[in-house]
Amino acid sequence: MEEMEKGTNTSPMNSSISPFSYRDTIQEGDLALVWVSRDNIKPIIIDAKQMFNTRYGSFSHKSMIGKQYGSQIAIRTKGQNRFSFIHVMQPSPELWTLSLPHRTQIVYTPDSSYIMQRLNCSPCSTVIEAGTGSGSFSHAFARTVGHLYSYEFHSVRYEQALQEFKNHGLSNITLTHRDVCSDGFTVKKSDPTSHLFPEGASQATINANAVFLDLPAPWDAVPLLDEVIAKNQKVGVCCFSPCIEQVDKTIEVLEKCGWTEIQMVEIQGKQWESRRQMVRTLDDALERLRDVKRRKQEGIERRKQMYDAVLKDDETDGENSERPQPPKTKFNPFGKGTRVREGDANYQWKQVTRVEPEIKSHTSFLTFAFKIVDKSKVC
Repeated sequence: MEEMEKGTNTSPMNSSISPFSYRDTIQEGDLALVWVSRDNIKPIIIDAKQMFNTRYGSFSHKSMIGKQYGSQIAIRTKGQNRFSFIHVMQPSPELWTLSLPHRTQIVYTPDSSYIMQRLNCSPCSTVIEAGTGSGSFSHAFARTVGHLYSYEFHSVRYEQALQEFKNHGLSNITLTHRDVCSDGFTVKKSDPTSHLFPEGASQATINANAVFLDLPAPWDAVPLLDEVIAKNQKVGVCCFSPCIEQVDKTIEVLEKCGWTEIQMVEIQGKQWESRRQMVRTLDDALERLRDVKRRKQEGIERRKQMYDAVLKDDETDGENSERPQPPKTKFNPFGKGTRVREGDANYQWKQVTRVEPEIKSHTSFLTFAFKIVDKSKVC
């Protein structure tokens, strides 16, 4: 049975406080992320009347309330009489990226962290994001920058993202329903948008100093950026493109529109796991060779004894048919034998790292460029 949450809605009960703001303990109505395994993280709304069901057992929300975030919640299973456990984590953009409902392809943390660093994002930044999608990168931007103007052309995804940002208390995001490739980036009062316009204002003043374009045709949007980016400071843009042909076409347009310092980057991340490995000596290797030779000889003798026993059983009509058993194996550092727990104090260990055999983090090529619109005002 797959992990599921009975009766869960997507809106925290305590909606006045962002679930992404820091807190120590788990409270009723919180949005929490249940860590079942490294590749299985589930978002839930804490409700004392509900249960979180997994293939390993059922965990009551009541047992989570009052515990510190990061706590291990354990139960004893009824069938096999074993302990099962989960960890209840506080939401963060990184964990939300691993657990969110996918509406589109998402930007993962190795890419998003590098992009924000290259674009010099800070609490003073105003950022444009074209292609909200599943909102993964939007959550990371919302934690780091002063204000984010996000655009989504798909009406259903726009409504879903709008509700999600509201539920998560991300008040520094302005979400607008628009196709920026044809209609540009100017947010008008007549547009479907979450922007709050001051009295008498017909359009939003953006002046962005960083731009992220996750679009199938970013070259159509690049010429329209001059209307909304800051004029007297260095502005950075990043185009997120799965195909190298898109990169080539985007670079042509960037150069025509006066963008400079153009560079394409591909992020390839690996998981590095810290482990302990038993120190094996020359004596261990020699003992292994002796062990192989000894077992080979014992096997020959055992087969001979079994053959003789079969002949004897035939003569005695099956009486005294007990056969010789091989001796119980001891620990063998080079092969099969008694298992030893990693880090056992009776053996010598060294710290090693283990790397993933395949690189799994590549999603797209990142094309960076920078521009100063009005160089006369730059000191």
